[in-house]
Amino acid sequence: MTTATSTYLDAIRHMPAGGTLTIPGVSWDEYEALLAELEDNSHFRLTYDEGSLEIVSPSTKHEWWNRFIADVARVLATELGTELEGYGHSTIKKKSLQKGAEPDSCFYVQNAARVIGKQVVDLAIDPPDIVVEVDVSHSSTRKLAFYAQLGVPEVWRYDGRRAVFYRLGRGQYVEIPSSLAFAGFAAATLTALLSRIASESQQRVLNDLRRTLRDRA
Repeated sequence: MTTATSTYLDAIRHMPAGGTLTIPGVSWDEYEALLAELEDNSHFRLTYDEGSLEIVSPSTKHEWWNRFIADVARVLATELGTELEGYGHSTIKKKSLQKGAEPDSCFYVQNAARVIGKQVVDLAIDPPDIVVEVDVSHSSTRKLAFYAQLGVPEVWRYDGRRAVFYRLGRGQYVEIPSSLAFAGFAAATLTALLSRIASESQQRVLNDLRRTLRDRA
C-alpha cells in the first residue's frame, strides 16, 4: 500500500455518516487499491472520474430508503412473474474510460438469465438493467453519463421527495413515467410508497403493493 493510499483510507474511515469527501489527482492504480482495501466494508460509495475521486458515507436515512426500494423491486418481480438478480452497490468500473461508480442498488431483470449463479459479474461488460440512486446526501449526476456510456437502460432516482425513472435513448437519459423492466409500475407509485413508510410499517406498505398487483392480474 502506498503512502497516498494509506492517507486516503485514514480520511475515509473518519468520515461522518452522510459526509462526502472529494480527492483530486488520484491515479487509477490508487483507486483500485482503495477498492481492494474497502472490499469488506460495504458502507462507502466511491465514484472515480478521470482522476477525481468522490467518497460518500451514506446516512442511515439514505440506506433506509435504498433498502426499501430494493424490497419493492423484489415484490414487483415476484408478483409480475419476472426474474430478478440483485447486485447491491457493486462497483462498475472501466479503465479505458477512467471512470468507476457504485450505484446504491442495481438489478438484472430482462437479462437476469445471463448472471444467475454468478457471484462476481463484470458490470462494465454486462451492465445491469436497473440502477438505483438515492440522492439525499449527494448527487448522482456525475454517475449518469458513465451509466449511459455503459448502456444501462434504466435508472431510478429518489431525492427524498420524489422518485424519477429514466430510460437511455441516444446516449442520454430521458424521464419516463413508468418502468421499462416492470411494465406498468409508475415512478409516481414508488414516490407514494416511499412517502408512506414515513408513518407506516414497511411490511404493511409492501403487503398493500402485493395486493394491488394481484388485483390487477
